[in-house]
Amino acid sequence: MHVLTINSLSLEQADRLTDELAFLLPEPLSLSMVEEPDEILWRVEAHFAEAPRDEDIRAIAGELPFRLEELVQRDWVVESLKGLAPVRAGRFYVHGGHDRDNIPAGVIPIEIEASVAFGTGHHGTTAGCLMALSDVLKRKVPYPALDLGCGSGVLAIAYALATRLPVLATDIDPIAVRETLSNARKNKAGPLVQARTANGLDHQSIRDGAPYGLILANILARPLEKLAPGLCAMLAADGEIILSGLTNAQERRVAAAYRMHGLCLARRIRLGGWSTLVLNRGA
Repeated sequence: MHVLTINSLSLEQADRLTDELAFLLPEPLSLSMVEEPDEILWRVEAHFAEAPRDEDIRAIAGELPFRLEELVQRDWVVESLKGLAPVRAGRFYVHGGHDRDNIPAGVIPIEIEASVAFGTGHHGTTAGCLMALSDVLKRKVPYPALDLGCGSGVLAIAYALATRLPVLATDIDPIAVRETLSNARKNKAGPLVQARTANGLDHQSIRDGAPYGLILANILARPLEKLAPGLCAMLAADGEIILSGLTNAQERRVAAAYRMHGLCLARRIRLGGWSTLVLNRGA
């Protein structure tokens, strides 16, 4: 695991860099915009399985100083996330084991520990997806459901616990798939969560499950655009798609990719520079 860090950025610079780094090769596993403690400047972080070349980073960063480091993946994730406060997002309450005895009434608790898989609810994209899911479930119970790029499995688990219906969760990373299954068992949703290792939509289980009443995809802007034709084709006529993993600046481009296939923007959630989009075919 390698992490690229660019510090002391304006919000405009952070938006631009996050957008352009999504096209860097090798593609980043994750991208983050983090507000600095002074609440004026921002930091961009990108994580890679293999280190990109310095000259490719420089072509994007220009004269901005950057730092590229190799990290021990599991140690980094655990140290950066352990002890974080619980997150309430709509009906859902995501917490670690240390807060198991402090769950408030009237919520759906989801216990997720720091691990090598993305998704504890603390990132604006995950929280935004949970808020969007909570809102959708107030209006209807869409079925069947697909969580594409499941990470820790928090979104699939949230759907399963709220509806008591099965959900298909997929990820390109087999470690994430194992984490999803483990977390589903921990949250007593094991029988409802089916997890598969899949590259995008290339898996028979995904094709067999269509058409979907709900698709959740919290990945990155560039793959969201690439997947637009396939995801829209797999969506039921009255289905909804919840997309995240994109910055505020990337909203229009991603929404436009889905508009070309008949979907319109029903709701937008913005948290900490990150956007979650809810799309459907409208009236």
